[in-house]
Amino acid sequence: MKNFRLKDKYRFGFPKKRGLYDPQFEKDSCGVGLVANIKGIPSREIMDDAFHVNSQMDHRGGCGFEENTGDGAGILMALPDSFFRAEAKKIEISLPEIGQYAVGNIFLPTDQSEREFCIKETESIIKEENQICLGWREVPVDPKGANVGPASRSAQPFIKQLFIKCLDGISKDEFDRKLYLIRKRISNLIRNSEELKEAKLFYVCSLSTSVMVYKGMLTPSQLFPFYPDLENKTFETHLAMVHSRFSTNTFPSWDRAQPNRYMCHNGEINTLKGNMNAMKARQGTVKSDLFGEEIEKLFPIAELDCTDSGSFDNVLEFLLLSGRSLQESVMMMIPEAWQSDVNMSDQKKAFYQFSSSMIEPWDGPASIVFTDGKKVGAVLDRNGLRPSRFYLTDDDKVIMASEVGVLPIDPERVVKKGRLQPGKMFLIDFEKGEMIPDDTIKTDIANQHDYIEWNQSIVDLDSLNGQSQKDGVENNLIERMRAFGYTTETMQFMLLPLVSELRDPLGSMGNDAALACLSDKPRLLFDYFKQLFAQVTNPAIDSIREEVIMSLECLIGPEGNLLENDKNNVKRLRVVNPILSNKELSSIKEISIDHWRTKTIDLTYEKRMA
Repeated sequence: MKNFRLKDKYRFGFPKKRGLYDPQFEKDSCGVGLVANIKGIPSREIMDDAFHVNSQMDHRGGCGFEENTGDGAGILMALPDSFFRAEAKKIEISLPEIGQYAVGNIFLPTDQSEREFCIKETESIIKEENQICLGWREVPVDPKGANVGPASRSAQPFIKQLFIKCLDGISKDEFDRKLYLIRKRISNLIRNSEELKEAKLFYVCSLSTSVMVYKGMLTPSQLFPFYPDLENKTFETHLAMVHSRFSTNTFPSWDRAQPNRYMCHNGEINTLKGNMNAMKARQGTVKSDLFGEEIEKLFPIAELDCTDSGSFDNVLEFLLLSGRSLQESVMMMIPEAWQSDVNMSDQKKAFYQFSSSMIEPWDGPASIVFTDGKKVGAVLDRNGLRPSRFYLTDDDKVIMASEVGVLPIDPERVVKKGRLQPGKMFLIDFEKGEMIPDDTIKTDIANQHDYIEWNQSIVDLDSLNGQSQKDGVENNLIERMRAFGYTTETMQFMLLPLVSELRDPLGSMGNDAALACLSDKPRLLFDYFKQLFAQVTNPAIDSIREEVIMSLECLIGPEGNLLENDKNNVKRLRVVNPILSNKELSSIKEISIDHWRTKTIDLTYEKRMA
């Protein structure tokens, strides 16, 4: 199986320019893919195909200074019940029927005393949550046989599997929520523990009744040889999702390898800081009948020291285990470009409008593959800036990856093939044994409630009447400009061309001006705040030239409960553009609606002589 690597002649550098091929156009990023049996029938073939798919995307992963130390590779599969039953017997564990037990893959400290502390605390929390710890299994690994590099081996954790049985009488969904609570509690405890030097080596890759994750700081070709479990011929599954990582914005590590617990990702989420801050703020308002008072034990929702993918996975897991369906959760987090789509139904637009009142989109160039074990799907961002292609064959197999040619397929066996469109969703339902069309998925979700009626509670800024009837220029304009840090150069070269000629100011690519926080000169307030964009393949996009897919519209005012679909959640004020005129500002200051209040904060301070 190691022979699935790229040919040696392509291993160093690119091929020479020839015909239509030019190496200057080569671009790499993470590789994602999945192989599954649509009818949900497990087989060894799915595992072998998944390894082949991932190994063919070796060029999409990154390596360090050592060729055999990868940025990360992993596989998420439906829980192989027969394999774990056989392995559990070897360590004298008797597993109940499927759905009544869970298996977790856990990274633990290499220090024995610290590892024992983690195991003891985990078992204690399982008992406190009234579930049954059946025991632990040491996961066999073979770093030497997999030719794992020194940097990866030096960071390698101790890996064990945890078996948990549910308390008699509770449903599978309730058991999954208990597992979520157990994982969050033990992760928070270990992260905040002062007793552990290797606290960061504790990480729960997965803990579920339906899916399992094997991953590490590996290359795709090392993954299966490193984990002998994956090469065991009795290891069978109906679903396998694979990932080859290129660590664009964060250092590679064992825990940051993908897949995550419910998804894997190719791309970047550019709105990450804002999204995480918003989720932290919502922790004060979220309520759930399913978790009750224990919901606070799930905080922080977005865990610290995560990648953008890991943070997305945290929020997806929170929505999913709080009662929303997988497809609805994904639609809320990665909405289509709906505001300017004249062909979209009013009901679907109303759903997206309602969702935007509760959670902001996780925007950026992204291809995301997701699963809960019952369904598997993929979605592209609204711009469609990442590739994703799929094949369906006549033997009920689906293959999807970030490029074509990852698995040899006889063309005569292909029933359907295509690529994901911007904002569209690809979904396989294993219980129904079929692929669900994008329009069917979203129509069903949009028709759950009368979102059109609910959205009538949204108040447009234009409908408010402020006292200021004109936007005049004050007499002391120069003094005001100086007070807020604007210079005459800013006015002449930046603001006036925008207003009078409707054109952007031009400038050189280099900017040698000091950062605002390090500058001796007074600077504009917003110069101190910079959005963290990934420095990779993101094209320049603005809301004017790309108005079909972009919008500056936002809803402000008190938010409702993220975990509840309620008509009161859309009692918000709609602001079409964040730049407010004097009249609009006056309208907001003088707002007189029962459930809204405004407060003016004085930003001035008394001038004192040194």
